[in-house]
Amino acid sequence: MPRSGPLPAALSLLLATAALLPGPAAAQNAGFVKSPMSETKLTGDAFELYCDVVGNPTPEIQWWYAEVNRAESFKQLWDGARKRRVTINTAYGANGVSVLRITRLTLEDSGTYECRASNDPRRNDLRQNPSITWIRAQATISVLQKPRINASEDVVIHLYGPAVTLQCNLTTSPSPLSASYWVKNGEEIPGTRKSSNTTEYKILKPRAEESGEYLCVFVFSNSPIANATIEVRATPDITGHKRSENKNEGQEALMYCKSVGFPHPEWVWRKKVNGVFEDINNSSGRFFISNKDNYTELSITNLQINEDPGEYQCNATNQVGSVSVTTILRVRSHLAPLWPFLGILAEIVILVVIIVVYEKRKRPDEVPDDDEPAGPMKTNSTNNHKDKNLRQRNTN
Repeated sequence: MPRSGPLPAALSLLLATAALLPGPAAAQNAGFVKSPMSETKLTGDAFELYCDVVGNPTPEIQWWYAEVNRAESFKQLWDGARKRRVTINTAYGANGVSVLRITRLTLEDSGTYECRASNDPRRNDLRQNPSITWIRAQATISVLQKPRINASEDVVIHLYGPAVTLQCNLTTSPSPLSASYWVKNGEEIPGTRKSSNTTEYKILKPRAEESGEYLCVFVFSNSPIANATIEVRATPDITGHKRSENKNEGQEALMYCKSVGFPHPEWVWRKKVNGVFEDINNSSGRFFISNKDNYTELSITNLQINEDPGEYQCNATNQVGSVSVTTILRVRSHLAPLWPFLGILAEIVILVVIIVVYEKRKRPDEVPDDDEPAGPMKTNSTNNHKDKNLRQRNTN
């Protein structure tokens, strides 16, 4: 028989530690973290429905659809259905997440959309009741006929040209009109909101900064807003750039250009070589160009005094026209900070040389003669007076 007795200390510690470690996660029924929301859309638009579920193991997600007034006749939706207008993206991790997207909506897309989730092992057993093995979340999508808007054609404006008027006319609508207003480049234009089926906006002084994407927007009481787009195009106008850039050898130079005008331009940087502007040669890898909409930057690192100085040109070109400006880059030597001190030192040296030369070339008559007395001879005034008195007595 095996000998019984107290367990070794190391084994006891191991067993105690194992008892404290967490065991396998307990099973958890599927539950919704985020469920789809009902929406009202217009024909030609798109919608997205989100479904986020949690459970252990991670639940499976499916999408189903039922037509209007046929809520009990659900059909499963698949990725690529409805002439590839349906897209379903699903990812499984700690949670199950799925997104249903349908584009180019038609009136027939209205109905009830259902997200189903389950981690029940019997979920795909046809003998089981789906209402028991699957949880469900529904959203109603209503698709309305898009209003008809007659809008002005796209226009091209020119500097000092005539005023331009943009117009929109709402001819049909799914519900009563609440308001209309104008938007430029995503922002509402102040003072344009009113309640009318016909609206217009005037550009009194056509300039490049007035170009952009204009929208006439119509707001309805019981349906989504509708809009029409009018593009106002213009040649780019460069409104900011560096006329010159002064740097020391080895430093970094930064030149930029910014413009107004729509559509956004394509930017090109060039350098004047032998009197002709040529595209920049970046064989050295020191040139970096960054473009974003109406702004561009040219950065040159580790400046070389023999290669980089000169004229640089930024060019902006769009569908309407092209414009260019020039920046002059000057590169100074490493000794440039010492030039003021060297200039002062040179002035001192020149002054000393002038003084020395002047002293050596003084005229001879300005130099005292060693044979001549240093000063006038002194006379004995007392003796002179005595001689004078003596002659006066002899006369008497």
